[in-house]
Amino acid sequence: MSNKFVVLSGSAHPEFAQLIARYLNTELGDCSCGKFSNSETSVIINESIRSKDVYIVQPTCYPANDNIMELLVLVDAVRRASSLHITVVIPFFGYSRRNKKEKSREPITAKLIANMIETSGVNRVISMDLEASQIQGFFNIPVDNLYAEPLIVKYIEKNIPATEKRVIVSPAVDGVKRAKLVSDKLNCDLAILDRQTKDDETDDMILVGDVKGCVAIIIGSIADTCLTLKIATQILKANGATKVYALCSHGELSGNAIETINSSDLEELVITNSIPQSDKVKACPKIKIINVAPMFGEALRRIIHSESITSQSSKFTIL
Repeated sequence: MSNKFVVLSGSAHPEFAQLIARYLNTELGDCSCGKFSNSETSVIINESIRSKDVYIVQPTCYPANDNIMELLVLVDAVRRASSLHITVVIPFFGYSRRNKKEKSREPITAKLIANMIETSGVNRVISMDLEASQIQGFFNIPVDNLYAEPLIVKYIEKNIPATEKRVIVSPAVDGVKRAKLVSDKLNCDLAILDRQTKDDETDDMILVGDVKGCVAIIIGSIADTCLTLKIATQILKANGATKVYALCSHGELSGNAIETINSSDLEELVITNSIPQSDKVKACPKIKIINVAPMFGEALRRIIHSESITSQSSKFTIL
């Protein structure tokens, strides 16, 4: 199997790429990514990839611009090395929240990034829990959007026992679909927090639903500054929730996010390892990690063997 394909890693998250390679029972391909003294991106592939299917693992997380540029340069190097087929594995798709115009004369940056990736020569994209489904339509090549919901459900069942009544909470109206998938699987009630403004500093959320005497479980997409999670926790506690947990697909944890989490009443913030988090986990004992690398590894294995990856399984699902 190793003669057919090679897995390469950019510098954004080599540990994640290593986990995928281990799942596929292979070694990471030999490539070097870095910067020249003038800060330009440097990429060298140190082995032959001629006529091979190449899978490039590179989340476009912080520093997003550097990681996006490195991905594009790496794709160009792979294409010019006469590879057969190029698939980019982007566990976290940077700029995904910039997927529509909120104001006049505002860019749709997610579409721009999609154009850049496609133009560079990529044949296929694999990501997870894209912020908006229309991002798949920004590409004219296949885009597989893996969904972490089964793993989130398993984590809740294992670590948040139903000794008390559980209620699933969406922290925003546009996240109701994601939260309802989890509530249906757990046979729980659903509550919604509706923010009246976009100001994260104000606690103007309205709670729709009953959380009194319940363990509230917030299901979100991206944990960024975590101010929304802190405010949501305060409101849920004020409305009678006994404990509050938060589970998010991606943990950007930018700015003062660690201090915000530590000072909040959250029991746990559970995120996936789509973005490297080792330093932040050490700084915040409330952060727990779900490993989604096997889900990506299984998706790659099925692609390599020309199997369907749309079928539901206990390991992963796809939208």
